Amino acid sequence: MRRAVHGLALAGVLAALGIGLFAWKVLSFGFPVQPDATSEVWTVQAQLTVDPGPGSLKVTMLLPTRTPGYGLSDEHFISRGFGLAIDEGPWQRTATWAIRRTSKTQSLYYRGVYFHDENRQEIAATPEFPKPPVLREPFLTAQQEIVDEVRRESADVATFAASILVRINDPAPESNMALFVQGPLQLDKAHIAQLLLAGARIPSITVHGVRLVDNAPQASLETYLAVHNGNDWIYFNPDSGDTGMPEDFLVWFTGEQPLARVNGGRLESTQISVRRQDVSSLTLATERAKLHGSQVVEFSLLALPLNLQSVYEILLLVPVGAFIIVLMRNVIGVRSFGTFMPVLIALAFRETQLLTGVLLFITIVGVGLTFRFYLEKLRLLLVPRLAAVLIIVVLLMAAVSVLSHRLGVEAGLSVALFPMVIIAMVIERMSIVWEEHGPANALLDGVGSLAIATVAYLVMGVSLFAWWVLVFPELLLVLLGLTIALGRYTGYRLTELFRFREVTP
Repeated sequence: MRRAVHGLALAGVLAALGIGLFAWKVLSFGFPVQPDATSEVWTVQAQLTVDPGPGSLKVTMLLPTRTPGYGLSDEHFISRGFGLAIDEGPWQRTATWAIRRTSKTQSLYYRGVYFHDENRQEIAATPEFPKPPVLREPFLTAQQEIVDEVRRESADVATFAASILVRINDPAPESNMALFVQGPLQLDKAHIAQLLLAGARIPSITVHGVRLVDNAPQASLETYLAVHNGNDWIYFNPDSGDTGMPEDFLVWFTGEQPLARVNGGRLESTQISVRRQDVSSLTLATERAKLHGSQVVEFSLLALPLNLQSVYEILLLVPVGAFIIVLMRNVIGVRSFGTFMPVLIALAFRETQLLTGVLLFITIVGVGLTFRFYLEKLRLLLVPRLAAVLIIVVLLMAAVSVLSHRLGVEAGLSVALFPMVIIAMVIERMSIVWEEHGPANALLDGVGSLAIATVAYLVMGVSLFAWWVLVFPELLLVLLGLTIALGRYTGYRLTELFRFREVTP
């Protein structure tokens, strides 16, 4: 009883471990469960057109650094004759192009590929409380009255900021707010909100970015307001007062500095474009794992050379075929020669195809069995007899291949893929069963072996299973757990229900 409980507990632990690793890779990094799965990526390109001056030219552009909901897969910088330096700041990256002298208008390009990434990222460091802005009258009094009134009507930082934006976007603002919105300051809504939030000593920054849409040859930068509540940044649309950042918004940079600056020349134009593409989900998952600092790819079969991956894609299907044998023999009750012979035959069927493989197998075993009966009359010892059968099997394979080639039947050339030692053992076992238990039992075991090999071939031929064992080899732990659990099964097999149907009530 204790052994049974121990076996079932071990099977449960193995299955849970395999499923857990599988779910972790799928949910955390987006590893696809379908071989042809694709994912969306967006190529964002910025083109700077610069008119140089008579001397040296230096162009600085802010790069996308941290953006909630997205990760960077790849990026390229395209320029001609320029030197390039990347400043990897903790909260803002900057690209600087420089050239000693140029006489014609230059175009500089930045291109980045971005993908969905649920890893939450902050866009800036936790700020300090801002100092109250220095304003002259009547702006100072108007600001104080607005702050005091909104503070009484709000419960926290989020509601305070939302109330400020509602008042800013009011088509008919009250007198104090009208002084800022319609007065001589000429500030946009985001900066008016920042000015009033600073009066309440609430940290805020402007966030600039683009929308990731299907195709936008002329995308424009949009500005959002980020307000810090002491723990996190809260985002607001300054033009509507809505809370939250759109899901398709890619944060490019924060703060008041411009996207690009030019020293020694003039910035003629800035053009941003966005284009959506579909790429392999597996490639994207590996990039996502690297972005998160995980070693799951480096210590997986995907890190092996492609030729080795092809080998393991076949070898890892052997446990699947072995589990089919466990089900067919221990649960259904199908008889066969040997334990793993059907799996090896099923692997050969992957190259010969099922019908051709079955015909070739029957031909070689049938002819080999005839020679085996002849060798029985010579009274040979076991080892020489097996060696003789093996030689005969090899000669039969060669003869079938030559004959098939002469007849123009290319399928017969695949007979060399059959495991010849296993076939020799099948012929030997079949002849012994024939002599000891009669031809009916021998044929029954032979047909059972072919049936198991056929089922194993059909299951192992499912492309989804081949994909799973290569990308998620931990699922073999689930098969191991199920095999251990079935190893304790001693009940009736399905074929025995027909044997004993006369005595069952």
